[in-house]
Amino acid sequence: MPRALRPVFLCLAAALPAIALRLSGVHPSAPLAIVLFGLGVVAASFVLAWAAEAAEVDISGGLAIALLAVIAVLPEYAVDLYFAHTAGSEPAYVQYAAANMTGSNRLLLGLGWSSVVLISLYVASRRSGRSVKALVLDSGYKRELGFLGIASVVAFVIPVTGQIHLVLGIGLLAFFGYYLWRAAASEHDDEPDLVGPAARIGALPTVQRRTAVIGMFVTAAVVILLSAEPFADSLVEGGHALGIDQFLLVQWLAPLASEAPEFIVALLFAWRGKGGAALGLLISAKVNQWTLLIGSLPIAYMIGGGPSALHLDGRQVEEFLLTATQTLLGLAVLLSLRFPRWAAWTLLGLFAVQFAVPGQTGRYVLCGVYLVLAVVALVRNRQYILPTITSPFRRTEKPADAERADELIEV
Repeated sequence: MPRALRPVFLCLAAALPAIALRLSGVHPSAPLAIVLFGLGVVAASFVLAWAAEAAEVDISGGLAIALLAVIAVLPEYAVDLYFAHTAGSEPAYVQYAAANMTGSNRLLLGLGWSSVVLISLYVASRRSGRSVKALVLDSGYKRELGFLGIASVVAFVIPVTGQIHLVLGIGLLAFFGYYLWRAAASEHDDEPDLVGPAARIGALPTVQRRTAVIGMFVTAAVVILLSAEPFADSLVEGGHALGIDQFLLVQWLAPLASEAPEFIVALLFAWRGKGGAALGLLISAKVNQWTLLIGSLPIAYMIGGGPSALHLDGRQVEEFLLTATQTLLGLAVLLSLRFPRWAAWTLLGLFAVQFAVPGQTGRYVLCGVYLVLAVVALVRNRQYILPTITSPFRRTEKPADAERADELIEV
């Protein structure tokens, strides 16, 4: 058991400075605090991700996949909900809640989806000896896309109204609950495909495995709770000290720290030729962000002393619109359950371009580009729109073995 948990102990050792600083009440300079508390969040995120994967041995079915995606992004939620809660008494923090949410969302799709697809196609091409043009998912993922499609369309209410209302938040949380219920009812009899430390922990005897997993969950949660607040505050203070826009620092550095383990797990799956499983994990995480995360923000805001609606300024509205149009394009491309190489490069390229065209005009131009491409993809895949949108409410059958995602490629 100690050998299997060696990576866990190393991560916890890396998180010790953050724990010591928080418990001692010492406040280092903002740049140093970003590094130390950020390291604590990253280390705890890895432990959390390994525990969630190993738990798949004991939690079978589609619910395990959904819960893994939820747990993997909990560090991100801790940071974002802290910003939203603080904004209830300090309105200046509203922008940071919006920044963290939109940044993590665009990072997940623009960088995460694209990288997983490109790596999967490279591995498939190398193994087959011929060019592979698209990653093909099995029909079971249609339900996931249906949930994402409905949540994404509803999310356009936010930039249109300029606020995230409590009623919308409660509706999204209820929709997330329905998503988990459908995931629990789905049939997935496959053995979990674990990699790295999670595989070694999952191979432990039952009692040792469950003890280790529970201990990892609890320890990682404690580290995240201790590190999230000072990490979030240090990002705001550090931006001022370093002369960097605090909005941008919160928007990109915090998600990079909290989502690193999730990205690494997905990339490892892709490198092993499990592109369908890798992309499926990130699709589920995207559903979580558009339902659980957004739905929780107005509740945290109100608990922190704010009114029933979290109001957004002009820049935050632009960021939400850009995030929503990017999601619409990714969804439109995947309606046919095929993710072509050109689409991956397009999403990755547009994700990179946003850093070269800052400002209101640049964001609106990108929104237009995403929207035009999404409309083209929707027209091309129009026969799949209704079956996908209605799939969350229909009984889905388990795909035949011949239709398994990881064995489907388009050359």
